[in-house]
Amino acid sequence: MALRWGSLTRSVTARFVIVAFLVQLVVTGGILLFVQQASQRALASEQQTLVTELRDELISAWRSGGEDGLRRIIDVRLATRGTPPVILLANAQGDSLAGNLGAWPTVIPYQTDWRTIELYRTGSDRPELMAVTATALPGGRRLLAGHVIDSSVRLARLNQEALTAALVIGIVLALLSALLIGRVLSRQIQAVVATARDVGEGALGRRVPLDGSGDAFDALGQSVNAMLDRIEALVSQLRMMTDGLAHDLRSPVTRLKVVLENAIVETDDPAALGALERVSSEAETLLGMLSTALLISRAEAGIGRDRFVDTDAGSLLEDLAEVYGPLAEDRGFAIEVAAEPGLHLPLHRELISQAIGNLIENATNYAEGGRAIRLSATRRGDRVALAVADDGPGIPESRRAEALSRFGRLDPARHVTGSGLGLSLVDAVARLHQGSFALEDNEPGLRAVLCLHAART
Repeated sequence: MALRWGSLTRSVTARFVIVAFLVQLVVTGGILLFVQQASQRALASEQQTLVTELRDELISAWRSGGEDGLRRIIDVRLATRGTPPVILLANAQGDSLAGNLGAWPTVIPYQTDWRTIELYRTGSDRPELMAVTATALPGGRRLLAGHVIDSSVRLARLNQEALTAALVIGIVLALLSALLIGRVLSRQIQAVVATARDVGEGALGRRVPLDGSGDAFDALGQSVNAMLDRIEALVSQLRMMTDGLAHDLRSPVTRLKVVLENAIVETDDPAALGALERVSSEAETLLGMLSTALLISRAEAGIGRDRFVDTDAGSLLEDLAEVYGPLAEDRGFAIEVAAEPGLHLPLHRELISQAIGNLIENATNYAEGGRAIRLSATRRGDRVALAVADDGPGIPESRRAEALSRFGRLDPARHVTGSGLGLSLVDAVARLHQGSFALEDNEPGLRAVLCLHAART
């Protein structure tokens, strides 16, 4: 869980979604809190205004008509339809002289501007929440005026529930909108990522789709596409030069080989014959290098995908073991095959056969002290791994990248005739199949693995 959370917090998109959600949550919560506080203040202000107006009206009646005038206005206000106000005129002992309360509440001072309290009105069997104010009158009289605020409290409670529901809905909407924004951004970025991945796999013609909006993502796409146009032009020029050079050199090298072979037949001098044979061998090596270079260039250019056929991996490895078995046996190796049944994948059979054949020959040449070469086909997720493993000395992990480089040959291999292009061809063939090629430790020995996309069933 900690690892998943750590990877999540390292994701720029996830952090953006979290920040967007928190910003919307703060804004929504702030607005709802303001609405709640404002509504509560407005309701309290309205209640205070009503109670103050009632008190002022009663005091005015006292001043103009004395106690009799006050009693008359009390009777008039208590006879009002609907919920009557709360009024109490009491003597110095707190006994009721007029109004709808039985006696002066002991918890209320004689003089107070505002407070809320639960009291029983005359004739009521349940307490009610009231907002009241108290005033001391001349002659020891006391006046309490107020209103029942049960309905206002219910309204405030409903308002609170509505705001809480609005906050929950706001949180959900904020989360959904943040996820939607993150998805839109991720989709825009994934378009660039997908293009870069396809270009990395050899599809140099792929470009980032543009929507013409002129926004930052559109500008990024235009810049990336301009860069890819330049890269494609440079790679095309390089391929044309490499292909042209390799193709043009094959003819003179072939003619040179023919001339050398004729000279070998015609000469009788042993020294000259040995020299001619060595030169002929080097010409043969050069011709092989040119042929391999052409194959690599064509594979990297994606030429040959139209010749993919559905192939049973196990059957292919059995055929290769049969072909290369005598060569391996002559060099002291035994070839065995271990393939999971039913592994089918689309392959260019000739190129894959040549690639695996190169790996088998490398094992027979460089796995000194080894005795077994194992060909295997296993499933790795949605891919099939074709591997050639030996039990020789292997290659240190620090030097495997050097072995995979074009014309790269490690020092112990210098005594063996070769071009240094064998593994480069295998890597190019793997990328032609939109796969990968890697060298792994076989403990002991070396395992060369091609991971290729499996056929869809």
